[in-house]
Amino acid sequence: MRKFLILFLAVVSCISFAQDSIQLKIYRENVGKTFVLYADNDEHAPVSVEYSFTAENMSSSAKDKSVTVIPALAKKFLLTELQSIDPKKGTRFNYTAYYVLGDVNIDFKEKDIAYTLPFAKHKKHSVYQGYNGKFSHQNANSIDFSLQNGEQVFAAREGTIVQVIINNNKNCITKDCARFNNKITILHNDGTLAEYVHLKQNGSTVQIGEQVSQGQLIGYSGNTGWTKGPHLHFSVFAPKIDGERNYIKTKFMVTGNANPIYVEEKKQYSRSL
Repeated sequence: MRKFLILFLAVVSCISFAQDSIQLKIYRENVGKTFVLYADNDEHAPVSVEYSFTAENMSSSAKDKSVTVIPALAKKFLLTELQSIDPKKGTRFNYTAYYVLGDVNIDFKEKDIAYTLPFAKHKKHSVYQGYNGKFSHQNANSIDFSLQNGEQVFAAREGTIVQVIINNNKNCITKDCARFNNKITILHNDGTLAEYVHLKQNGSTVQIGEQVSQGQLIGYSGNTGWTKGPHLHFSVFAPKIDGERNYIKTKFMVTGNANPIYVEEKKQYSRSL
């Protein structure tokens, strides 16, 4: 999530609060006596923008604190039009735009979708930390699988690669090291996002914008970022405009079960799909 603060007829400044940079540009053009705000989205996923403002002698076609979803790869997407109310008086307009990767308006309720375990079919791995785990999964439906350094990671569900971070080689057991997480993010067709985290340095076999199928090799596990040891962190979520997430419990097809199940902490599983 990032924050831009722009003052018309004064100064322009930018402050970033994001761990991961989002490739979104917001800019204005003059059309006669009207100021128009546009956005260019260079991401392969939608970006949600919350727009708020204060104004003196100016009106905005978009309401204060309104949320707009900008489609993936959209150019010159209209955010709002600004006009002076009384042309004889001076004007002043300040706005703030908070934005986050993904569509915050999607239906994020749990769905009956069968996910593939994100490791090799001939392997058996335990759940290192389960849903709402005590170490780093408080209030989060995330799963840590006990993969070791260099083990293959597979897409649990088909989608579009929208984020690849693989340049880090540091780790520690405190949250401060979360900024060193290597990860791959996949956008699903229902708007949810899946993260595969703690990958090894340069441990990706895919690129941003690539379409991947369920069960396709996407990278290699590691021990980067906020970790106690090598493992693969997996989660599916819907974004919130404040940068938080609605985590979604996922069911997996596992050996010995005809139907997808929720995996449990400390138990071992192998792929059946």
